[in-house]
Amino acid sequence: MSEHTDNAAAAAPIKRGADQSAICPTGCETQAESQARNCPEDLLRAYQQLEGQYQSCAQALATAAHDLRTPLAVVSGYIELLMSGKLGPLTDRQSRCLEDMYSSSQRLHRLITDFLTFSALQTGNLNLQLDEPRDLHACLTEICSFWLQRFQAKGVAFYYLPSEHLHPFPFDYDRVQRIVSNLLENALKFTPQGGTVWLNAEPQLWERRSLDVRNHTRERRKGAQAAPNAVRVSVADTGPGIPPEFHQEIFGDFFQVPNGEMSGGGMGLGLGIARRLVQAHGGKIWVESEPSCGSKFSFVLPLKHG
Repeated sequence: MSEHTDNAAAAAPIKRGADQSAICPTGCETQAESQARNCPEDLLRAYQQLEGQYQSCAQALATAAHDLRTPLAVVSGYIELLMSGKLGPLTDRQSRCLEDMYSSSQRLHRLITDFLTFSALQTGNLNLQLDEPRDLHACLTEICSFWLQRFQAKGVAFYYLPSEHLHPFPFDYDRVQRIVSNLLENALKFTPQGGTVWLNAEPQLWERRSLDVRNHTRERRKGAQAAPNAVRVSVADTGPGIPPEFHQEIFGDFFQVPNGEMSGGGMGLGLGIARRLVQAHGGKIWVESEPSCGSKFSFVLPLKHG
């Protein structure tokens, strides 16, 4: 009897120790849970701080770019005046120097425009003009006349293939010209001398995910042909092509394909801006390309908004 009592007394501290050890993990779990609950708040706070810094940088970038526009316009104006010969005749060497200066000033102008557009997109200050139907054929013809001389200077053939079925629809005239200009500049940059670039525009039936698939399938079975609800614009080239693994990343901001043949300089903003402007119209942009097989960039714009 005494031996049993001694064993029970000896076991009591062990039990109390076990109870205390059981309490410790419970306390540790409570602290971990508390940290876990605070973690999303810390992450949100850090994200908001980074977002604020990013917006501040974008705004500062836009301010600097805007301040550069006026002096650049003055420089470009004087270059054009000298090239016109109104201030006196020019030698061949002087003419070539002025042409190089003018080309550089235009490139700087496009970079500034990219900065301003990027900042407007980042800060949400971009307002599209979608009040009235516009003529897409006239829009593209105007931009082609601007780019044709640059293609000819590099020795790259350039063809515009419009569709006779294009009808006016609401879109932002200047922004669509910006999208096409970015795609044409990209094609010209990577297409070698002797290559070819095509610009094409045509109506298209854009089968969005929101469409009633069953009704659409039924119409197809009946042989009915649905009317186009969008316009597709494409820019194809005979350049080096883009590996499939970069088909999504290439539309990111400040991204360039890490390949010597595809690194054409610049900031990597052109395609990112094009993507944002297309999406602001409610459209979609993508690329079809394989290495050594050229590239085809396409985007669709809906005929109706809202």
